Amino acid sequence: MKKLITAAAISAALAASTAFADVDPDLPEYEPVSGISGNLSSIGSDTLNNLMTLWAEEFQNFYPNVNVEIQGAGTSTAPPAMAEGTANFGPMSRQPRDSEQASFEERHGYPMTVVGVGIDTIAVYVNRDNPIEGMTIEEVDAVFSSTRRCGGDEDITRWGQLGLEGAWANRDITLYSRNAVSGTYGYFRQHALCDGDFKDAINEQPGSSSVVQGVAESINGIGYSGIGYATSGVRAIAVGNPPVEPSGETAADGSYPLARFLYVTVNKHPNRDLNPLEREFMRLVLSRQGQEVVVRDGYIPLPASVAERFRNELGID
Repeated sequence: MKKLITAAAISAALAASTAFADVDPDLPEYEPVSGISGNLSSIGSDTLNNLMTLWAEEFQNFYPNVNVEIQGAGTSTAPPAMAEGTANFGPMSRQPRDSEQASFEERHGYPMTVVGVGIDTIAVYVNRDNPIEGMTIEEVDAVFSSTRRCGGDEDITRWGQLGLEGAWANRDITLYSRNAVSGTYGYFRQHALCDGDFKDAINEQPGSSSVVQGVAESINGIGYSGIGYATSGVRAIAVGNPPVEPSGETAADGSYPLARFLYVTVNKHPNRDLNPLEREFMRLVLSRQGQEVVVRDGYIPLPASVAERFRNELGID
């Protein structure tokens, strides 16, 4: 039931606006309070690493006596850190698994609170000199997966199989991917490979920027990463049936197939308030200023109605 509710919330958020590049004017202005100082720590998603850093900088502009330590080794590192109490926040680029929530609940007696903080589109990147315009999901699956569960007829290993001609026709495709600790890896496997298996020849990378850098440095490269990691050395191509460009608008209208919430998990006792440091950080994240940071980092901000829902779950105004 929890997952069904979450799926409905994602659909509602993506349908709430057709201009996600703009921050919703109905989001509340963040107003600082007095007496905030101390230390905060964040352990989790590499995808959200830069976003958490930018939020921390914004927070420290309001509260110079706060120190924020951020580690971004991967989404799968967030739930253990939250369960063990070694982090205040656990950024995740996917929902916690049932087993991760069970481990937390066994330790604390209640589940982690999962807060949507922004919306991401997973882009498929090629080298900037690659002329390909787009790929269907079946083609993406046949390029990256050994199982082709999305329905592709043949294994695709050369760019000519995707319609490229001339010097490109016989060029082998070089694959770049996140590693298995990444929520982006899991999301892409589920939604672009139809829960299939990655090819053995894939080049697994420890971070989202490493995937993009690999593609930028390889003329034959292709990889996937959050849209916020785009650089001048790569192009994000159209994907889908039919292929559409990744953008806030195509995420909002549902035509781009690889859009998702980004999350921050919080240890919120159901009968107690968050401590002041955690409360104010999350108030900032879910405010107008916090969602402007989301846009600045290349992601899609939350509609005010969705941010309000998460503020209510946290018990903050």
